[in-house]
Amino acid sequence: MLANLHLKCIITWKRGDVTQYRGGAVRYVERTIEPVIRRAVSEFPVVMLMGPRQSGKTTLLKHLFQGSHRYLSMELPDVKAAAENDPRGFIELYHPPVIYDEIQYVPGLLPYIKERVDAQRLRTGQFILTGSQNILLAQGVTESLAGRAAMLRLLPLSYREMTAAPQAPLLWEEGSRPPRSGLAYQDLWQSFLRGGYPEPAMNPERDTVLWHASYVQSYLERDVRTIRQVGELSQFQAFLKALAARSAQLLNASDLARDLGVAVNTVRAWLSVLEATYQIVVLRPYFVNVGKRLIKTPKVYFADVGTLCYLVGLKDAEHAAVGPMGGPIMETAVLNEIVRTLTHRGREPSLYFWRTATGTEVDLVVELGGRLVPIEVKLSTTPRVSMAAGIEAFQKDLGDRVAKGYVVHPGDAKLPLSPHAVAWPFGEL
Repeated sequence: MLANLHLKCIITWKRGDVTQYRGGAVRYVERTIEPVIRRAVSEFPVVMLMGPRQSGKTTLLKHLFQGSHRYLSMELPDVKAAAENDPRGFIELYHPPVIYDEIQYVPGLLPYIKERVDAQRLRTGQFILTGSQNILLAQGVTESLAGRAAMLRLLPLSYREMTAAPQAPLLWEEGSRPPRSGLAYQDLWQSFLRGGYPEPAMNPERDTVLWHASYVQSYLERDVRTIRQVGELSQFQAFLKALAARSAQLLNASDLARDLGVAVNTVRAWLSVLEATYQIVVLRPYFVNVGKRLIKTPKVYFADVGTLCYLVGLKDAEHAAVGPMGGPIMETAVLNEIVRTLTHRGREPSLYFWRTATGTEVDLVVELGGRLVPIEVKLSTTPRVSMAAGIEAFQKDLGDRVAKGYVVHPGDAKLPLSPHAVAWPFGEL
Protein backbone atom coordinates (compact mmCIF):
# COMPACT_ATOMS: atom_id res chain seq x y z
CA MET A 1 0.00 0.00 0.00
CA LEU A 2 2.75 2.44 0.92
CA ALA A 3 4.60 1.81 -2.31
CA ASN A 4 1.51 2.67 -4.37
CA LEU A 5 0.82 5.67 -2.19
CA HIS A 6 4.24 7.06 -2.95
CA LEU A 7 3.26 7.60 -6.58
CA LYS A 8 -0.09 9.19 -5.78
CA CYS A 9 0.49 11.82 -3.15
CA ILE A 10 3.90 13.40 -3.62
CA ILE A 11 2.95 16.82 -4.93
CA THR A 12 5.01 18.44 -7.68
CA TRP A 13 6.40 21.75 -6.44
CA LYS A 14 5.30 24.90 -8.21
CA ARG A 15 8.30 26.83 -9.51
CA GLY A 16 8.63 30.58 -9.34
CA ASP A 17 6.65 33.14 -7.39
CA VAL A 18 3.20 32.47 -8.82
CA THR A 19 0.38 30.74 -6.99
CA GLN A 20 -2.44 29.44 -9.21
CA TYR A 21 -6.00 30.21 -8.21
CA ARG A 22 -9.03 29.11 -10.17
CA GLY A 23 -9.55 32.68 -11.35
CA GLY A 24 -6.07 32.89 -12.90
CA ALA A 25 -2.49 33.57 -11.90
CA VAL A 26 -1.97 35.58 -8.72
CA ARG A 27 1.43 36.75 -7.55
CA TYR A 28 2.94 35.21 -4.44
CA VAL A 29 2.42 37.48 -1.44
CA GLU A 30 5.40 37.85 0.88
CA ARG A 31 4.40 37.17 4.48
CA THR A 32 5.70 38.86 7.63
CA ILE A 33 6.30 35.47 9.26
CA GLU A 34 8.80 34.21 6.66
CA PRO A 35 12.03 35.07 8.56
CA VAL A 36 10.47 33.71 11.77
CA ILE A 37 9.75 30.35 10.13
CA ARG A 38 13.21 30.12 8.60
CA ARG A 39 14.79 30.80 12.00
CA ALA A 40 12.54 28.24 13.70
CA VAL A 41 13.38 25.56 11.13
CA SER A 42 17.08 26.24 11.70
CA GLU A 43 16.74 25.90 15.49
CA PHE A 44 14.06 23.23 16.19
CA PRO A 45 13.60 19.63 15.02
CA VAL A 46 9.87 20.29 14.53
CA VAL A 47 7.99 23.43 13.52
CA MET A 48 4.22 23.52 14.01
CA LEU A 49 2.40 26.14 11.90
CA MET A 50 -1.22 26.52 12.93
CA GLY A 51 -3.97 28.77 11.66
CA PRO A 52 -7.39 28.80 10.00
CA ARG A 53 -8.06 27.04 6.73
CA GLN A 54 -7.20 29.01 3.60
CA SER A 55 -4.85 31.40 5.42
CA GLY A 56 -1.98 30.41 3.13
CA LYS A 57 -0.05 27.85 5.22
CA THR A 58 0.53 25.39 2.38
CA THR A 59 1.42 28.06 -0.19
CA LEU A 60 3.87 29.69 2.24
CA LEU A 61 5.66 26.46 3.17
CA LYS A 62 5.90 25.28 -0.43
CA HIS A 63 7.36 28.65 -1.41
CA LEU A 64 9.97 28.61 1.38
CA PHE A 65 10.96 24.93 1.35
CA GLN A 66 10.33 23.66 -2.18
CA GLY A 67 14.00 22.77 -2.56
CA SER A 68 14.49 21.04 0.79
CA HIS A 69 11.30 19.35 2.03
CA ARG A 70 8.82 16.92 0.54
CA TYR A 71 5.11 17.63 1.02
CA LEU A 72 2.22 15.39 2.09
CA SER A 73 -1.41 16.27 2.74
CA MET A 74 -2.70 14.22 5.66
CA GLU A 75 -6.27 15.10 4.73
CA LEU A 76 -6.30 12.63 1.81
CA PRO A 77 -8.09 9.43 2.87
CA ASP A 78 -5.43 7.03 1.56
CA VAL A 79 -2.60 9.02 3.16
CA LYS A 80 -4.50 9.17 6.45
CA ALA A 81 -5.15 5.41 6.36
CA ALA A 82 -1.50 4.62 5.60
CA ALA A 83 -0.27 6.80 8.47
CA GLU A 84 -2.72 5.23 10.91
CA ASN A 85 -2.11 1.61 9.86
CA ASP A 86 1.68 1.69 9.95
CA PRO A 87 2.99 4.95 11.45
CA ARG A 88 6.64 3.84 11.67
CA GLY A 89 6.63 2.56 8.10
CA PHE A 90 4.93 5.74 6.95
CA ILE A 91 7.62 7.93 8.51
CA GLU A 92 10.35 5.72 7.08
CA LEU A 93 8.90 6.08 3.58
CA TYR A 94 8.20 9.81 3.90
CA HIS A 95 11.22 10.56 6.02
CA PRO A 96 12.57 13.97 7.03
CA PRO A 97 12.89 16.63 5.91
CA VAL A 98 9.16 16.64 5.21
CA ILE A 99 6.03 18.76 5.52
CA TYR A 100 2.95 17.00 6.92
CA ASP A 101 -0.02 19.23 6.09
CA GLU A 102 -3.17 19.18 8.29
CA ILE A 103 -1.66 16.87 10.90
CA GLN A 104 -4.85 17.02 13.01
CA TYR A 105 -6.25 14.27 10.78
CA VAL A 106 -3.60 11.86 12.11
CA PRO A 107 -2.86 12.96 15.71
CA GLY A 108 -1.70 9.42 16.47
CA LEU A 109 1.36 10.05 14.30
CA LEU A 110 2.77 12.59 16.78
CA PRO A 111 4.33 10.07 19.24
CA TYR A 112 6.13 8.41 16.31
CA ILE A 113 7.40 11.77 15.09
CA LYS A 114 8.73 12.28 18.62
CA GLU A 115 10.44 8.88 18.44
CA ARG A 116 12.09 9.78 15.14
CA VAL A 117 13.15 13.22 16.41
CA ASP A 118 14.64 11.80 19.61
CA ALA A 119 16.82 9.45 17.55
CA GLN A 120 18.45 12.53 15.96
CA ARG A 121 17.73 15.24 18.50
CA LEU A 122 20.35 17.70 17.26
CA ARG A 123 19.09 17.63 13.67
CA THR A 124 16.91 20.67 13.02
CA GLY A 125 14.14 21.18 10.49
CA GLN A 126 13.12 17.52 10.33
CA PHE A 127 9.34 17.93 10.38
CA ILE A 128 7.17 20.90 9.48
CA LEU A 129 3.58 20.30 10.58
CA THR A 130 0.48 22.36 9.85
CA GLY A 131 -2.93 22.30 11.46
CA SER A 132 -6.19 24.20 11.35
CA GLN A 133 -7.81 22.77 14.48
CA ASN A 134 -5.91 23.88 17.55
CA ILE A 135 -8.53 22.24 19.75
CA LEU A 136 -7.40 18.82 18.47
CA LEU A 137 -3.69 19.57 18.31
CA ALA A 138 -2.73 21.47 21.44
CA GLN A 139 -2.79 18.54 23.85
CA GLY A 140 -1.13 16.13 21.41
CA VAL A 141 1.69 18.52 20.59
CA THR A 142 2.20 19.43 24.24
CA GLU A 143 2.39 15.81 25.31
CA SER A 144 4.39 14.45 22.37
CA LEU A 145 6.67 17.26 21.25
CA ALA A 146 7.31 19.40 24.32
CA GLY A 147 10.68 21.12 23.96
CA ARG A 148 11.08 19.81 20.42
CA ALA A 149 8.62 21.98 18.47
CA ALA A 150 8.38 25.69 17.71
CA MET A 151 4.72 26.74 17.75
CA LEU A 152 3.77 29.44 15.23
CA ARG A 153 0.50 30.77 13.79
CA LEU A 154 -0.36 32.00 10.31
CA LEU A 155 -3.50 34.12 10.07
CA PRO A 156 -5.03 35.66 6.92
CA LEU A 157 -3.21 38.49 5.16
CA SER A 158 -2.57 41.74 6.99
CA TYR A 159 -3.03 45.01 5.14
CA ARG A 160 0.76 45.53 5.14
CA GLU A 161 1.20 42.13 3.48
CA MET A 162 -1.42 42.98 0.85
CA THR A 163 0.40 46.23 0.07
CA ALA A 164 3.85 44.60 -0.24
CA ALA A 165 5.22 46.04 3.02
CA PRO A 166 5.23 42.92 5.26
CA GLN A 167 7.96 44.16 7.61
CA ALA A 168 6.64 47.73 7.98
CA PRO A 169 6.58 48.91 11.63
CA LEU A 170 3.33 49.53 13.45
CA LEU A 171 2.39 53.16 13.95
CA TRP A 172 3.85 53.42 17.47
CA GLU A 173 7.15 51.77 16.48
CA GLU A 174 10.29 53.46 15.27
CA GLY A 175 11.60 52.68 11.81
CA SER A 176 11.24 53.79 8.23
CA ARG A 177 7.89 53.31 6.58
CA PRO A 178 8.01 52.51 2.86
CA PRO A 179 5.49 54.25 0.61
CA ARG A 180 2.12 52.58 1.02
CA SER A 181 -0.40 52.32 -1.77
CA GLY A 182 -3.31 53.81 0.13
CA LEU A 183 -6.85 52.97 -0.97
CA ALA A 184 -9.62 55.42 -1.75
CA TYR A 185 -12.48 55.40 0.75
CA GLN A 186 -14.74 53.23 -1.43
CA ASP A 187 -11.91 50.82 -2.24
CA LEU A 188 -10.97 50.51 1.44
CA TRP A 189 -14.49 49.36 2.31
CA GLN A 190 -14.48 47.02 -0.67
CA SER A 191 -11.30 45.47 0.73
CA PHE A 192 -13.08 44.99 4.07
CA LEU A 193 -15.81 43.01 2.28
CA ARG A 194 -13.17 40.79 0.70
CA GLY A 195 -11.31 40.23 3.97
CA GLY A 196 -7.81 38.89 4.38
CA TYR A 197 -7.95 35.31 3.12
CA PRO A 198 -5.48 35.26 0.20
CA GLU A 199 -7.78 33.98 -2.52
CA PRO A 200 -10.56 36.63 -2.32
CA ALA A 201 -8.19 39.35 -1.10
CA MET A 202 -5.69 39.08 -3.96
CA ASN A 203 -7.94 37.87 -6.77
CA PRO A 204 -10.50 40.56 -7.69
CA GLU A 205 -12.16 38.19 -10.16
CA ARG A 206 -13.50 36.04 -7.34
CA ASP A 207 -17.11 36.46 -6.25
CA THR A 208 -16.58 37.55 -2.64
CA VAL A 209 -19.98 36.48 -1.32
CA LEU A 210 -19.76 33.08 -3.02
CA TRP A 211 -16.25 32.50 -1.68
CA HIS A 212 -17.16 33.32 1.93
CA ALA A 213 -20.36 31.25 1.68
CA SER A 214 -18.28 28.30 0.53
CA TYR A 215 -15.70 28.93 3.25
CA VAL A 216 -18.29 29.00 6.05
CA GLN A 217 -19.98 25.85 4.76
CA SER A 218 -16.62 24.09 4.43
CA TYR A 219 -15.70 25.20 7.95
CA LEU A 220 -18.97 23.79 9.30
CA GLU A 221 -18.62 20.49 7.47
CA ARG A 222 -14.89 19.85 7.88
CA ASP A 223 -14.00 21.42 11.23
CA VAL A 224 -17.09 21.95 13.38
CA ARG A 225 -18.62 18.55 12.59
CA THR A 226 -15.56 16.82 14.07
CA ILE A 227 -15.91 18.58 17.44
CA ARG A 228 -18.19 16.96 20.00
CA GLN A 229 -19.64 20.14 21.51
CA VAL A 230 -21.56 20.80 18.28
CA GLY A 231 -24.65 18.83 17.37
CA GLU A 232 -27.02 20.40 14.84
CA LEU A 233 -25.00 22.35 12.24
CA SER A 234 -27.91 24.58 11.19
CA GLN A 235 -28.28 25.73 14.79
CA PHE A 236 -24.56 26.43 14.98
CA GLN A 237 -24.78 28.45 11.75
CA ALA A 238 -27.57 30.54 13.31
CA PHE A 239 -25.27 31.07 16.27
CA LEU A 240 -22.53 32.34 13.93
CA LYS A 241 -24.85 34.95 12.43
CA ALA A 242 -26.22 36.03 15.82
CA LEU A 243 -22.67 36.40 17.14
CA ALA A 244 -21.62 38.42 14.08
CA ALA A 245 -24.45 40.88 14.74
CA ARG A 246 -22.98 41.42 18.22
CA SER A 247 -19.39 41.87 17.02
CA ALA A 248 -17.35 44.47 18.94
CA GLN A 249 -20.02 44.60 21.67
CA LEU A 250 -19.82 43.37 25.25
CA LEU A 251 -20.62 39.68 25.14
CA ASN A 252 -23.73 38.64 27.05
CA ALA A 253 -23.83 34.86 26.74
CA SER A 254 -27.20 34.65 28.53
CA ASP A 255 -28.90 37.00 26.06
CA LEU A 256 -27.36 35.16 23.11
CA ALA A 257 -28.48 31.79 24.49
CA ARG A 258 -32.01 33.07 25.06
CA ASP A 259 -32.26 34.44 21.51
CA LEU A 260 -31.10 31.10 20.08
CA GLY A 261 -33.12 28.92 22.44
CA VAL A 262 -30.10 27.01 23.76
CA ALA A 263 -28.38 26.65 27.12
CA VAL A 264 -25.78 29.20 28.24
CA ASN A 265 -23.22 26.41 28.58
CA THR A 266 -23.86 25.48 24.94
CA VAL A 267 -23.08 29.05 23.85
CA ARG A 268 -19.89 29.03 25.91
CA ALA A 269 -18.83 25.69 24.41
CA TRP A 270 -19.48 27.00 20.90
CA LEU A 271 -17.46 30.12 21.62
CA SER A 272 -14.53 27.94 22.68
CA VAL A 273 -14.85 26.01 19.41
CA LEU A 274 -14.68 29.23 17.38
CA GLU A 275 -11.71 30.50 19.36
CA ALA A 276 -9.82 27.20 19.04
CA THR A 277 -10.37 27.11 15.26
CA TYR A 278 -9.14 30.70 14.83
CA GLN A 279 -12.50 32.16 13.80
CA ILE A 280 -12.89 34.71 16.61
CA VAL A 281 -10.74 36.86 18.87
CA VAL A 282 -11.94 37.26 22.45
CA LEU A 283 -10.85 40.67 23.70
CA ARG A 284 -10.72 40.91 27.47
CA PRO A 285 -10.86 44.13 29.49
CA TYR A 286 -7.75 45.74 30.87
CA PHE A 287 -8.17 45.92 34.62
CA VAL A 288 -6.11 47.56 37.34
CA ASN A 289 -7.24 48.89 40.67
CA VAL A 290 -7.47 52.63 40.02
CA GLY A 291 -10.42 53.32 42.29
CA LYS A 292 -13.03 53.06 39.53
CA ARG A 293 -15.64 50.51 38.64
CA LEU A 294 -14.50 48.90 35.40
CA ILE A 295 -16.37 46.64 33.01
CA LYS A 296 -15.02 43.07 33.24
CA THR A 297 -17.12 41.45 30.48
CA PRO A 298 -15.18 40.48 27.32
CA LYS A 299 -15.89 41.48 23.72
CA VAL A 300 -15.83 39.15 20.73
CA TYR A 301 -14.53 40.01 17.26
CA PHE A 302 -14.43 37.85 14.16
CA ALA A 303 -10.88 37.02 13.12
CA ASP A 304 -11.56 38.12 9.54
CA VAL A 305 -13.52 41.21 8.59
CA GLY A 306 -14.69 39.59 5.35
CA THR A 307 -16.24 36.71 7.28
CA LEU A 308 -17.99 39.24 9.51
CA CYS A 309 -19.41 41.14 6.51
CA TYR A 310 -20.67 37.92 4.94
CA LEU A 311 -22.36 36.67 8.11
CA VAL A 312 -24.28 39.95 8.61
CA GLY A 313 -25.39 39.92 4.97
CA LEU A 314 -23.38 42.86 3.58
CA LYS A 315 -22.64 42.71 -0.14
CA ASP A 316 -21.56 46.21 -1.18
CA ALA A 317 -19.12 48.77 0.18
CA GLU A 318 -21.62 51.62 0.57
CA HIS A 319 -23.95 49.67 2.84
CA ALA A 320 -20.99 48.43 4.86
CA ALA A 321 -19.66 51.96 5.41
CA VAL A 322 -22.89 53.77 6.31
CA GLY A 323 -24.93 50.98 7.88
CA PRO A 324 -25.21 50.04 11.56
CA MET A 325 -22.32 47.59 11.26
CA GLY A 326 -19.87 50.25 10.00
CA GLY A 327 -18.32 50.84 13.42
CA PRO A 328 -17.87 47.14 14.30
CA ILE A 329 -16.41 46.47 10.83
CA MET A 330 -13.87 49.26 11.23
CA GLU A 331 -12.93 48.08 14.73
CA THR A 332 -12.57 44.50 13.48
CA ALA A 333 -10.28 45.63 10.65
CA VAL A 334 -8.00 47.54 13.03
CA LEU A 335 -7.91 44.68 15.55
CA ASN A 336 -7.16 42.14 12.79
CA GLU A 337 -4.27 44.25 11.47
CA ILE A 338 -2.58 44.52 14.86
CA VAL A 339 -3.18 40.87 15.81
CA ARG A 340 -1.91 39.58 12.45
CA THR A 341 1.17 41.80 12.40
CA LEU A 342 2.28 40.81 15.91
CA THR A 343 1.36 37.13 15.47
CA HIS A 344 3.28 36.90 12.20
CA ARG A 345 6.35 38.19 14.01
CA GLY A 346 6.12 35.12 16.24
CA ARG A 347 4.74 37.07 19.21
CA GLU A 348 1.62 36.55 21.30
CA PRO A 349 -0.35 39.81 21.14
CA SER A 350 -1.38 41.36 24.46
CA LEU A 351 -4.52 43.27 23.50
CA TYR A 352 -7.33 44.53 25.69
CA PHE A 353 -10.05 47.14 25.82
CA TRP A 354 -10.78 49.56 28.67
CA ARG A 355 -14.22 50.71 29.79
CA THR A 356 -15.54 52.22 32.98
CA ALA A 357 -18.99 51.62 34.41
CA THR A 358 -19.96 55.14 33.30
CA GLY A 359 -19.18 54.34 29.66
CA THR A 360 -15.76 55.96 29.18
CA GLU A 361 -13.91 53.63 26.83
CA VAL A 362 -10.79 52.93 24.80
CA ASP A 363 -11.44 50.44 21.99
CA LEU A 364 -8.00 48.77 22.03
CA VAL A 365 -5.11 48.77 24.48
CA VAL A 366 -1.85 47.22 23.28
CA GLU A 367 0.51 46.19 26.08
CA LEU A 368 4.16 46.27 25.03
CA GLY A 369 7.05 45.97 27.47
CA GLY A 370 5.12 47.45 30.36
CA ARG A 371 3.79 50.34 28.26
CA LEU A 372 0.18 50.72 27.18
CA VAL A 373 -0.76 52.08 23.73
CA PRO A 374 -4.42 53.21 23.64
CA ILE A 375 -6.21 53.13 20.28
CA GLU A 376 -9.62 54.53 19.47
CA VAL A 377 -11.33 53.53 16.21
CA LYS A 378 -13.68 56.00 14.55
CA LEU A 379 -15.86 55.73 11.47
CA SER A 380 -15.65 59.40 10.51
CA THR A 381 -13.00 60.55 8.03
CA THR A 382 -12.96 63.96 9.73
CA PRO A 383 -11.04 63.68 13.04
CA ARG A 384 -12.24 65.90 15.90
CA VAL A 385 -10.78 66.72 19.31
CA SER A 386 -13.69 64.99 21.08
CA MET A 387 -12.62 61.66 19.57
CA ALA A 388 -9.62 61.58 21.92
CA ALA A 389 -11.68 61.88 25.12
CA GLY A 390 -11.35 58.19 26.01
CA ILE A 391 -7.59 58.24 25.47
CA GLU A 392 -7.24 61.32 27.67
CA ALA A 393 -9.27 59.67 30.45
CA PHE A 394 -7.18 56.49 30.16
CA GLN A 395 -3.95 58.49 30.38
CA LYS A 396 -5.24 60.37 33.41
CA ASP A 397 -6.07 57.13 35.24
CA LEU A 398 -2.97 55.11 34.30
CA GLY A 399 -0.40 57.91 34.17
CA ASP A 400 3.15 57.25 33.02
CA ARG A 401 2.42 53.72 31.86
CA VAL A 402 0.41 55.12 28.95
CA ALA A 403 2.20 55.93 25.69
CA LYS A 404 0.91 58.22 22.97
CA GLY A 405 -2.55 57.21 21.80
CA TYR A 406 -4.01 57.04 18.31
CA VAL A 407 -7.43 57.66 16.80
CA VAL A 408 -7.55 55.41 13.72
CA HIS A 409 -10.04 56.36 11.00
CA PRO A 410 -10.75 55.44 7.34
CA GLY A 411 -9.69 58.84 5.92
CA ASP A 412 -6.22 60.21 5.10
CA ALA A 413 -5.73 62.94 7.75
CA LYS A 414 -2.83 62.83 10.25
CA LEU A 415 -3.06 65.51 12.93
CA PRO A 416 -2.76 65.98 16.70
CA LEU A 417 -6.04 65.93 18.62
CA SER A 418 -4.77 66.40 22.18
CA PRO A 419 -1.50 66.34 24.15
CA HIS A 420 -1.68 62.53 24.23
CA ALA A 421 -3.45 61.53 21.00
CA VAL A 422 -2.96 61.74 17.24
CA ALA A 423 -5.43 61.02 14.42
CA TRP A 424 -4.05 58.37 12.07
CA PRO A 425 -5.33 56.81 8.79
CA PHE A 426 -6.08 53.09 8.73
CA GLY A 427 -3.98 52.81 5.56
CA GLU A 428 -0.87 53.77 7.53
CA LEU A 429 -1.62 51.70 10.63
